Amino acid sequence: MHDNKDWEQQAADALKSVARRMDIKAYVEQSPLLYELLKKAALHVTGDSRKDGLEAGQRLTAKGYDIGENTVNTEECETATLELTALIDDLGGQGTSARVSFDLSHIGLLPEPELAYMNLVKLTERALGTELELFISMEESAKTEQILEVYKRAASRYPNIGITLQAHLYRTPDDLAALSASPGRIRIVKGAYQESAEVAISRSESLNERYLQLVRQALGDGHRVSVATHDERIIEEAIQRGLLTEHGAKLEMLYGIRPELGSRLKSAGYPVQIYLTYGHEWYLYLCHRIAEYPPNLYRAVANMAESRRVDPVEAYV
Repeated sequence: MHDNKDWEQQAADALKSVARRMDIKAYVEQSPLLYELLKKAALHVTGDSRKDGLEAGQRLTAKGYDIGENTVNTEECETATLELTALIDDLGGQGTSARVSFDLSHIGLLPEPELAYMNLVKLTERALGTELELFISMEESAKTEQILEVYKRAASRYPNIGITLQAHLYRTPDDLAALSASPGRIRIVKGAYQESAEVAISRSESLNERYLQLVRQALGDGHRVSVATHDERIIEEAIQRGLLTEHGAKLEMLYGIRPELGSRLKSAGYPVQIYLTYGHEWYLYLCHRIAEYPPNLYRAVANMAESRRVDPVEAYV
C-alpha cells in the first residue's frame, strides 16, 4: 500500500528521468501540436527571447519584487557567453539590481574547466560597476567538485559572484563549511537532479530539516542567503525559527510557480526575489518544476486547457 508521499516520490523520480531523455525531448520538439500544448504549461519561462525576460522583469520590479534572470540553455559555450554578456549589458544599462544565473556547463565546464573559469571572469568583469550579481547554478553531483573549484577561484578575486548548493547531497554541509571565506551569496535549493542513494537524501522530513540547517549554517558563517524553495512547510518553519528576519536572508521563487504564495509572503514583509528564465529550452525546466512540487502538475494541466497563454505577472500582487 502506498501513501501520497510514496506516489509523489515515484512521480518526482520519473519526471527527473524523463527530463534527461533526449528521445522524448526530440519527439516533443518535432510535434508542433504537442510542443505548443506543453509550452503553455511552462509558465516559469517568460518567453523565447531575452526581450521577453527583460519585459517580465521590469513589470515585476514595478510591483516591488527583486529579480533574478536566467539565460537560455544553449549548447555552444561561446554563444551562451555572448548571450550572457548581452543580458548583463541590457540589465546594467537599465540600472537594474538583479542576479544573472547560469550553469558553468553553458560556458565551458564540460570541454575544459579552465574555459568556464575564463568566461566567468569575463562576465564578472563586465558586471563590475553595475547593480548586478552573477550566480552560478548547481548541476549533477558528478560536476559539483569542478563547479566549486571554478567558483572559489573566481570568488577569491571578485565579490559579485554567488553559488548554489543542493541540500539533498550528503557532501553539502562540508562544501558549505569550505566556503566560509568566500564573500558571495549562497543559494540553498533542495536539488532537482536524480541522484543515487549513495550520494543524496530522498525527499523526506529529514531533507527538509537538512535544508533548514544549511540555511542556519550559512547565515551563521556570515553569508547572504537565498532560501530558494516553493515548499511551504520549509518556508513556514524558516519563519518560525526567525531565519528570514536574519540580515542577508531572502526568499527566492521561480517565475510562474506559486505566485499566490510569493505575493502573500511579500505582503507580510519578507523579501521575495523572482527568478526568471527565458529561451527555447523549457522542456527540462518543466519536468524539474513538476518533480520538485508534484501539485504543479495540476496547474500545468489547467494552463494547457486555456485558449491563450496565461500571463503569470498578473498573478503577482
